[in-house]
Amino acid sequence: MITQKYINALAYKVMACAIEVHKHLGPGLLESIYHACLVHELKLQGFHAKEQAPVPIIYKGVETKDPLRLDILVNDLIIIEVKSVENLLPVHQAQIISYLKLSKKPKGLLINFNSVRLVEGSKPFVDEVFASLPVE
Repeated sequence: MITQKYINALAYKVMACAIEVHKHLGPGLLESIYHACLVHELKLQGFHAKEQAPVPIIYKGVETKDPLRLDILVNDLIIIEVKSVENLLPVHQAQIISYLKLSKKPKGLLINFNSVRLVEGSKPFVDEVFASLPVE
């Protein structure tokens, strides 16, 4: 059974993978480099990491031509939005909140690799799907 505790433990392990990538590469590189290395690290650690995972967008009963594309979807539960920017902006947070809502996934991680300390440049997000899960 999937629980909040399970999701949080999974997110902790995902962040450990991101920290490993950041430890080896440091800040200041292109987002695409961090993205590729993070996917590789996640797979090395046994995760199922799907790149550019499509999420169909249904508006008033009609599916849009182009689906939403998530940066990385881990184990079909956690969305990772990879950034390499000077500062995370409110629009980045709004983006991942929208991704959670539209994809109906329980947790998202906004990870900014252009940070001296990756933990300080990253933010977790949860939604009503997460809230509806049992705690343990």
